[in-house]
Amino acid sequence: MAAPNKAAQQLARQLFKMSVIDGNVSAAQVEGVLAYLEKHPPAKPLLVLQAYQQYIARELAKSEVVVEHAGPVTEGILRSLEGALSQKYKRQVTATAKQNAKLIAGLRLRIGDDMYETSIAGQLAQLSAV
Repeated sequence: MAAPNKAAQQLARQLFKMSVIDGNVSAAQVEGVLAYLEKHPPAKPLLVLQAYQQYIARELAKSEVVVEHAGPVTEGILRSLEGALSQKYKRQVTATAKQNAKLIAGLRLRIGDDMYETSIAGQLAQLSAV
């Protein structure tokens, strides 16, 4: 993979900003950006598209929480987490459950770059780091 190009990164960032309306990625805006790029290819189009895709993926990840769990997790718990995190992040958040027996008990939540850990495995890891 080629080294990052500053001009490509800047263009991708500008295109990304045009793709977000009211804090959410707009599918219509993304389509418009891609149509524009198809008609007016920039210098180093692959670098621009890769950077643009990374910005979009990072933004979309902020609206999806992955709930890792060792034991059972009910729909009620998932909906409750969605409500609490939607309020905290001031955007609609959807939760997806993912079984992870290595946690022993408790939950691990990942939303965007944030992680919340209440699992026994996480607590043991913290104790062993001391």
